[in-house]
Amino acid sequence: MRAMTQARWDLFCRVIDNYGDIGVCWRLARPLAASGTPVRLWIDDASALRWMAPEGPPPGLSVHPWAEAARASDCGAVVIEAFGCELPEDFVALMARQQPAPAWINLEYLSAESYVERSHGLASPQFSGPGRGLSKHFFYPGFSTRTGGLLREPDLLTAQQAFDAPAWLAQQGIAPQPGERLVSLFAYPNAGLGELLARLGEVPTLLLVCPGAAQAALAAPDAPALPPGLRWQALPYLSQDDYDRLLWACDLNCVRGEDSFVRAQWAGKPFLWHIYPQDDGAHGPKLEAFMDRWLAEAEPGLAARWRGLWRAWNGLGDWAPARLPEPRAAQAHARAWRAQLTAQVDLLTQLRQFIRAKA
Repeated sequence: MRAMTQARWDLFCRVIDNYGDIGVCWRLARPLAASGTPVRLWIDDASALRWMAPEGPPPGLSVHPWAEAARASDCGAVVIEAFGCELPEDFVALMARQQPAPAWINLEYLSAESYVERSHGLASPQFSGPGRGLSKHFFYPGFSTRTGGLLREPDLLTAQQAFDAPAWLAQQGIAPQPGERLVSLFAYPNAGLGELLARLGEVPTLLLVCPGAAQAALAAPDAPALPPGLRWQALPYLSQDDYDRLLWACDLNCVRGEDSFVRAQWAGKPFLWHIYPQDDGAHGPKLEAFMDRWLAEAEPGLAARWRGLWRAWNGLGDWAPARLPEPRAAQAHARAWRAQLTAQVDLLTQLRQFIRAKA
């Protein structure tokens, strides 16, 4: 296979509904290009990049409409199929004709469930169809050494340490009052919003609300009543870098889906996860699997508080006993968890190692 820092990668992404897929793909593509690996990102809807990456693609990264992949004249040494998005058949046929064949990777969704460790790295030989003769490998992100790890930029922790939160907040027009807690909120539609607001309002809180369902609900005529200790501010769409800075600046982060979920963990701050709800209830075991791993070494009282609140926020438990944990204990646990994750090899490094081993 061609030298890993020079051979081009093709990365395929379909935007399903909530931008997490494009968010993950952009976070993968940027450091690849920065390290000297040319990347073509094939995407069916690039509109979110206008606010997610307003500076445009960095050198070495180009963005192409999905439909044009069927007319491509060549393919990269590595082809990433993000989240089982099913590559165009003409492009797969092109891959099958290339010698040597490209490394074909299905980058899977993130989960802490046990099947991830069993399935990570497995091959799927193609015995028929346009990709006959090729083999696709499944690469699973995760939270243990038996998975592919998490996306993490090489300078992430250094950038956090140098971050000037008051200056950044002022630049964004955010002015917390003395003694006021900062909380970010990014969520899917959630019937428990009023209950969460009541608990946040138990201490003076400025709630910074990202665009989406929560912002719309709070701005609606029938919005939940705000408790006396809570005020909120609507945020505009933030770039990926500024969203990370928002998480670093806040005392508590309410996040959703996959990309913001991972970034909240790297922020080293207490967080509340709104998992993507699935009609078949599969999100319940997925939520429990992560809490089991995340809280394995937490003090029992802290773990019980987090479990109760997370279950209630996700419609899987009773709100009556749900309360926020004690801030200092929650902060200490968040930092300890981040340190545990930092000890793992990051996803991009593992992905490169995996591809070299299969070459």
